[in-house]
Amino acid sequence: MSEQRGFNAVEGGCDCRALRYRLLAPPLFVHCCHCRWCQRESGAAFALNAMIEADRVLDQGTEPMIIDTPSNSGKGQRIARCPRCHVAVWSTYAGSGPVIRFVRVGTLDDPDRFPPDIHIFTASKQPWLVLPSGAPSVPEYYERERYWPADSLARRRALAPAIEAYLATPRTRPVASDR
Repeated sequence: MSEQRGFNAVEGGCDCRALRYRLLAPPLFVHCCHCRWCQRESGAAFALNAMIEADRVLDQGTEPMIIDTPSNSGKGQRIARCPRCHVAVWSTYAGSGPVIRFVRVGTLDDPDRFPPDIHIFTASKQPWLVLPSGAPSVPEYYERERYWPADSLARRRALAPAIEAYLATPRTRPVASDR
């Protein structure tokens, strides 16, 4: 797939640089998740994930290893990690499966380009963390149509047939909820 018009590709990868990728479009939306599961998984106060169509993430290095990981939903998630240094670079969740990737913003070469569009699960955020004034935030999850820009909503609608096909496919292994 060619790069989205007017967007300069952004590259990222793991610490050892064996696993590299390039984003060919801007993210659909960027979540800063403060749930306890993300805190535990990241070892930090939150996880910052850029949601993007999987076909707009160009793999440029070593193939990631996919790790099935438990989640609060009970359905698990699939985390793509470098097979050498084990850094997590993206996840996929049950609500969209392999169609949408949740790219770890911290693995981008220029992570400053994608600040959070929304802070989610703030009811469980660390009490010492002060959110920026005016930053969109919700205690749990949110209504996509209320917060996403129109172009991102249109891109998500274009993915609906692929997501529906994924959801209609029987699976034997657990996967996680679409965050």
